Amino acid sequence: MSRVLLNLDAIVTKAEQYAEEKRINPVVLIQARLYPDMLPFVAQVRIATDTAKGAAARLSGTDMPSWADDEATFEDIHGRIRKALNYLAGFKPEQFEGSETKNIELKLPNRTMQFVGKDYVLGFVIPNVYFHVTTAYNILRHNGLVIGKLDFLGEPK
Repeated sequence: MSRVLLNLDAIVTKAEQYAEEKRINPVVLIQARLYPDMLPFVAQVRIATDTAKGAAARLSGTDMPSWADDEATFEDIHGRIRKALNYLAGFKPEQFEGSETKNIELKLPNRTMQFVGKDYVLGFVIPNVYFHVTTAYNILRHNGLVIGKLDFLGEPK
């Protein structure tokens, strides 16, 4: 998840530069949507970071931090991503030992979902993070930012 978020942060930097070069009010991109009933770019970033921190907390059995959803600038968005990256970096592998069979309960606004750890990660967390990062990418691409697959994938490690 950290790699995906690092790549997203690099894309946000490109969006920031693009807005400056083209004299686009940054709020236009930050609040941009692919379709009127879809969430804006900034919400896609929030959900991706929330999913990442939630997974780490649930799987490790630690308390999940609560972050305000108040990002209004590219600087704020970078800060949100850095906060998530720092949070994820604070975990040690041994904190996740046995989590593949751990029971996970995920309370959503209209339902509660039950998983075991492995299914939670493979069937919910990873697809959800990729969905929201992909949607953020697509919103920016739709608005003219010249980015490609390698921006999304980042440098091989």
